[in-house]
Amino acid sequence: MSAITALRCHINLNPLLSHRSHVLKNNSQFLSSYKKYAEHKPLDKIRNIGISAHIDSGKTTLTERILFYTGRITKMHEVKGKDNVGATMDSMELERQRGITIQSAATYTLWKDHNINIIDTPGHVDFTVEVERALRVLDGAVLVLCAVGGVQSQTMTVDRQMKRYNVPCIAFINKLDRLGANHKRTLEQLKTRLRHNAEFLQLPIGLESKNEGVVDLIYKKALYFEGKFGEMIREDEIPTDMRSEAEERRQMLIEQLSNVDDKLGEMYLNEAQILEKDITDAIRRSCMKRTFTPVLVGTALKNRGVQPLLDAVVDYLPNPGEVNNYALQENEKETVKVLLNSERSDKHPFIGLAFKLEAGRFGQLTYFRCYQGTISKGDNMINTRTRKRVRVQRLVRLHANQMEDVGEVYAGDIFAVFGIDCASGDTFVANADLKLSMESIYVPEPVVSMSIKLNNTKDRDNFSKGIARFTKEDPTLKYTYDADNKESLICGMGELHLEIYSQRLEREFNCSVTLGKPKVSFRETLREPIKYDYLHKKQTGGAGQYARVIGILEPLPPEKNTEIIFSDETIGTNVPKQFIPGVEKGFKAVCEKGYLSGHKVAGVKLRLLDGMNHCVDSSELAFYLAIQGAMRQCFEFGSWQILEPIMFVEVIVPTEYQGMVVAQLTRRHGIICETDFNEGWSIIKAEVPLNDMFGYIGELRSSTQGKGEFTMEYTRYTPCLPEVEEQLIREYQVANNLIPDAQQKKN
Repeated sequence: MSAITALRCHINLNPLLSHRSHVLKNNSQFLSSYKKYAEHKPLDKIRNIGISAHIDSGKTTLTERILFYTGRITKMHEVKGKDNVGATMDSMELERQRGITIQSAATYTLWKDHNINIIDTPGHVDFTVEVERALRVLDGAVLVLCAVGGVQSQTMTVDRQMKRYNVPCIAFINKLDRLGANHKRTLEQLKTRLRHNAEFLQLPIGLESKNEGVVDLIYKKALYFEGKFGEMIREDEIPTDMRSEAEERRQMLIEQLSNVDDKLGEMYLNEAQILEKDITDAIRRSCMKRTFTPVLVGTALKNRGVQPLLDAVVDYLPNPGEVNNYALQENEKETVKVLLNSERSDKHPFIGLAFKLEAGRFGQLTYFRCYQGTISKGDNMINTRTRKRVRVQRLVRLHANQMEDVGEVYAGDIFAVFGIDCASGDTFVANADLKLSMESIYVPEPVVSMSIKLNNTKDRDNFSKGIARFTKEDPTLKYTYDADNKESLICGMGELHLEIYSQRLEREFNCSVTLGKPKVSFRETLREPIKYDYLHKKQTGGAGQYARVIGILEPLPPEKNTEIIFSDETIGTNVPKQFIPGVEKGFKAVCEKGYLSGHKVAGVKLRLLDGMNHCVDSSELAFYLAIQGAMRQCFEFGSWQILEPIMFVEVIVPTEYQGMVVAQLTRRHGIICETDFNEGWSIIKAEVPLNDMFGYIGELRSSTQGKGEFTMEYTRYTPCLPEVEEQLIREYQVANNLIPDAQQKKN
């Protein structure tokens, strides 16, 4: 008996006749059966898929059902279950407490002789890099849509990511049992908002509490999911009241397909008989080209529609051999694209991409996708970025946070390796002669920054370890020290993103921190030139201090308003050259703290024209102190102003929100520079003061139903508004007790 036949004795691979008694009762039994033949499975029997959607659309619940029906797990748990266990793919304690997915999790299972590698991704936009790197290495995806919410903000983000990596997808309209479910409206939004050429393959039998099953439009039959867990599928006739609608929808499906598939289109025009196989073949061809999106329906929570979705994954999504993967080869003159061979054998050298890093109990765990060749435990491979050779000490397949050791992996497999020091997006090859590299992963820039402060200085070492680990795992998390404001900053994709990492620092590294609003690096500058003439004279017995400095302090042009320049224009020996460095050091030291608000002085040029010295009492220190006294004179009698950083902000929102976003930016003292339109999206470019941008991400997402995104970068410093300047001066004076109590109370 062959290994595949033996496995069939344990797993009922036909979803229409599935019964729980035929499914494996024990996970170790699944693994032993899987290991018999999965490593040598033909390429056309492999699927690498991701499950992506907006928040709370049911991704993790759907994954849990898939694992149950395929025999991967023996008991289903809910995302926010009463048993406090949580879904299998939400292995982190924080995920189970909050009921959200924070990290993408990988697993593998079997369905109808096919090995399916699955990555369950987060839905929050704050963890968008998890979706980004998952889609980079997958061949297909299931786009889950809520029947009530329809196409939402993160659905659009995920769709853009799929387009970026050209990933074919199947749409699954979930939550038909919820109050207000409307599958037709969701399909319409899929067509209008995401511009998908989509059509139903199934229709629901009843909605909300009346939902009982689905109608298969291709095979013209009704499917009812019976048994305690919906594991028994009963075929029946289409309900009488749905027959005309089913026939109409089936005709619409054929017409839609004939528009995008030449073979079916020719049959349709010639009025030839179109069989079920003709329809399924046309769906597969057009789905892989991304010219058609098949739409299935169901409710994962009530265990309806999951098995037909698995069939659709096998039937319509491509195997690794049907996807063209390229590596880049740099020659002396140009960079050439090289098509990789996905044959599951050792005839071609190994090429793999590290797409995710994770610190595990046994060191750094690196997630890989093998694109060409094979690699075994004990083999060596070379990082094409660093040219370092590393040894594969342990190969594992992943099931959420559980691991299974394997001896070798082949092209098309997703696996993990321990003990390799690399970065996310690095390419590994079998030998040094292969100067190839895969296209790296797109990493969006952080949009929110907050100050981070240790609650207990004794935890400094743990804090350093935690931050080093998290910034290496997550490329969208940045940690910097702002020398201007003497505070540490942590930057990320949203407030939830930073909040999660602050909680992880406390839970995993026993290091509690406080997050707060960061300070803005304001600058103080001079409005008009001012002359100075200052004598520093001090006699305390013995050698004293004597130095006189004469010159002009003048403002720099606007394009240089972040610089400070010292110019020695003295003639003769009134100021000896050996003392000039002392003057320059004193000038730069006093510019560290301004007179008005305590911020740095910038955009000024100090011209030293003349001075005096004493043959005994003059020294570098004396001239250092003299120029500081001169600067204090300039602070007191000069005309000063405060500069603030201006950011170039680019906001991308659906066109219907353009007016609202322009009004928001104007309220924040922004100047609109340019607006552009692209396929239903508005791109608004503006210049806004950084001080007015705090909290904007929350306002933007709430006012655009989470559909808006923005990026910003520093552009220049300009004088701030009078009311802002007055507030900064008052706050500085109050903080440093520079105004009387009565005036402080009055203010």
